[in-house]
Amino acid sequence: MKQKNAAVLYAILAAALYAVNIPLSKLLLNHAGATMMAAFLYLGAGLGLLLYGMAERLIKKGKQQAHLTKKELPYTIAMVVLDIIAPILLMSGITRTESANVSLLNNFEIVATSVIALVIFKETISKRLWFAIFMVTAASVILSFEGAGAFACNTGSFLVLGACVCWGFENNCTRMISNKSSTEIVVIKGCFSGAGSLVTALVLGEKLPEIKWIGAILLLGFVAYGLSIKFYVMAQQYLGAAKTSAYYSIAPFLGVAFSLLMLGERPAEQFYAALLIMIAGTVVIAKDSV
Repeated sequence: MKQKNAAVLYAILAAALYAVNIPLSKLLLNHAGATMMAAFLYLGAGLGLLLYGMAERLIKKGKQQAHLTKKELPYTIAMVVLDIIAPILLMSGITRTESANVSLLNNFEIVATSVIALVIFKETISKRLWFAIFMVTAASVILSFEGAGAFACNTGSFLVLGACVCWGFENNCTRMISNKSSTEIVVIKGCFSGAGSLVTALVLGEKLPEIKWIGAILLLGFVAYGLSIKFYVMAQQYLGAAKTSAYYSIAPFLGVAFSLLMLGERPAEQFYAALLIMIAGTVVIAKDSV
C-alpha cells in the first residue's frame, strides 16, 4: 500500500513539474525554432539526469536499480523515435494555437495511452474509464475547431493531438521497461531524442538560439521533462500506463492556470465548455484509479 501511495505522489509530482512547460515554452519559442526548442528540451532532460545519476552513484543513495539490457532494446528504440516526433509536433502546435488550449489538449494523451494499453498491451480498462475517455475525446474535438459556427480547422490543435498519440505509444513502451533504472531511461530518452531532434532542426535550416536562451531551454527541459519523466516512470512501475496517465491528467489544468497567470491569455468561448467536460472526465478517471 505504501508503494502505491508513493507511486501516486510520483505521478502528481510529475504532472506539476510538466505543467510549467507549455507557458514557458510559448515564451521561449520567440527565441528558438520549434524543432530546435524540442531538441534542447530533451537534451536538458538527458544531460540533467546524467549529472543527477552521477551524483546519485557518488553518494550511493538508495538501492541501485537494474540497467537496461538487449531484451528491452525494441521498446527503447521505439521510445526514442517517438520522443523525437512528439515534442516537434507539440512545439509546432504551440506556435499555432493558445497555450491554454494546448494544456487542455494534452489530456488526450490519457485517451491514447489507455486505448493503446488495452488494444496492444492488454491492460484492463473499466467501463468508468471508457466513459471518461469519451468525455476527454469530446472536449478535444471541441478545442480542435475555432470560431463560433465557422468550424475552421485549428491546425495547432491537430498537431498537439498528434503529439499526444505519439506519447500514448511512448508511454506504453516506457511502461514495458519501467522496472529498470528510471534515471537511465530518462538519460537515454533525453540524450538520443534530443540529438535526433537537433539534427532534424539543422537539416530544416533552423538556427541555433543565443547561448542564454539555450541555457534557459536546457534548464526548463531538466525540470519539465527530465525530473517529470523520472517521476512518471517511477509511478508506472506500480500503477501501470493507464492509471499513471489518469493521475497525471491534472497537468493540463495546472498548465492552463500558469498560462492565464503568466501570458494573460483569454481563450475563446468553446475553451470553457471543453474545460468543464475535461474536469468531469478527469474526476471520473481519478475515481476509477483509486
